[in-house]
Parts: sequence; C-alpha cells; structure tokens
Amino acid sequence: MKITFCGVRGSTPAPGAEFVRYGGNTACVHVELDDATDIVLDAGTGIRELGKKLAGKKTPVYILLSHNHWDHIQGFPFFIPIYQPNRDIIITPGLTDLKQPEAVLDQMTGSYFPVHKNDLAASIRVEPRAVPADKDEDDEWYVSNALVGRLKMNHPGGGSCYTIKENGHKLAYITDNELYPPYRKQTDFMEFVQFAKGADILIHDAQYLVSDMPAKSGWGHSVAEEAVKLAMACNVKQLALYSHDPERTDDDIDEIIAHCNSVIEQGGMDLICFGAREGQTIVL
Repeated sequence: MKITFCGVRGSTPAPGAEFVRYGGNTACVHVELDDATDIVLDAGTGIRELGKKLAGKKTPVYILLSHNHWDHIQGFPFFIPIYQPNRDIIITPGLTDLKQPEAVLDQMTGSYFPVHKNDLAASIRVEPRAVPADKDEDDEWYVSNALVGRLKMNHPGGGSCYTIKENGHKLAYITDNELYPPYRKQTDFMEFVQFAKGADILIHDAQYLVSDMPAKSGWGHSVAEEAVKLAMACNVKQLALYSHDPERTDDDIDEIIAHCNSVIEQGGMDLICFGAREGQTIVL
C-alpha cells in the first residue's frame, strides 16, 4: 500500500510562500494498493494534480468521501479522469446527517460550474452503501483485495472516517473530526480507539490548538494534542497531523509538531508523529 498526500489543508486553500513546505491544497489522499488499484480519500483541491497522474491509467478510481463540506469536494470538477470516456469512477459518500449522496456531482449544475454533471464522459456511480441493520453506523466492504471500514465522525452535518486494510497493513483516515464535541457525539473516544487500533498510520484532524478554545469548540475539528492522545491509545505506529488550519504557516506547523512530539516523549511511547505534507509518500 502506497499513501500519497495530495492536499492537507482544512477549510480553504492556503496559497503563499509561507505555506509551501506543507502545501496549500485542501483534503485529498491517494492510496495505491499493491495491485495498483486507486483509492482516493476526499476530493479537495489536491485531487486536481492527482488527476493528471491518474489520467494515464484506464483502471477504475474509487473515491471515499468523508463529507460534503466544500473543502472536501471542490477539486472534483477539475479531476481529469471524470472527463475520460470508458473510465469508471465509483464514489462512496459520507454518512452525513442530511442525506445528499450526490452532492459532489450536484455542484456541477446550474450556476455552480460551467460543465454539467450529465455531460461528463466517464461512467460515474455513487454507491451510498446502506448501513447494515446489525451494526451501529459502520460497515465493511472490499475494494479489490483491500477491506474498507467506515465509521461516523463527529462533525457538524455528520460524515465518515475510514480504515483500509491490505496484506497485513492498516491505514486509518479520521479527518474533520471533533473528539470532544459540545454537541451529541456520533462516536465516542473509545469507539475511535477500537476503529483505528493497531494502524500502521493514523491520519487525523489536528486543525486547532488549545489556545483556539473555547472560541472554536463545536466547529468540528480536534486539538492537535487530542490527536496524539488518540494515536497513543490506539497504539499506532505513525501519526500524520492533518487538516492544517489555513492560517498556520510552515513555521507554525513545525512548532505544533515539536510540541506533539514532546507530549509523546513524556508519555514514553514509541510513536512517529509528523505533519502531513503535500507530495509526501509513505509505503506500508
């Protein structure tokens, strides 16, 4: 499994020289399975450059969306494979409170975008995947030889987090998630621990600092220290701090990483913690 960060920002793109090292594009992670199957986590502006890379292939693209907030779908209309004839695009929408499984396509209608969704050349299927009656808002299914897991996250409007397991390796993707929200939780801390337990890498929302609270409590993102505590509780090998606040410069993110690593050192844990960086690739 090869994981590439294509977009790591939360809320809005962050252009400018002070954002170059970590990157300014919004959420998108490319997962290439061992058999070259392509899974894309979220379709923020980072998916645009990824589309150039995938345009040379003819195989299906599987897109797993966390939710429909603008920064997670705004790159989709610029994704080259959706304009390629005989190309299969399979989209799994997030478990949002308001059921809008086709929101990623509906942005390409009327006055929102010049190309209408009905004019796209690719074969695009939205597969909402009904939640099994015997499970509490989570389920599992296969994409090629990888087992995908899904769980509700804590975010205004709802949404999903995912795990991908392949050949003994595990990725957990939990972004735009508020571990301790002031509103009713969809998933509590220990459920997240069970979901991400033993992952080779946990990609988790770390948009806020303690100093941002309580002003931003309820906005649907986690304090970086909270992401560290979850990673330690899950006994994961690596933690990628993700969904960087668009106001954080490269130097600001360096300081957050250093602080998080000091917390890990004090806890005596063998955990690698880093800030997700656009273009960074990790092979499991």
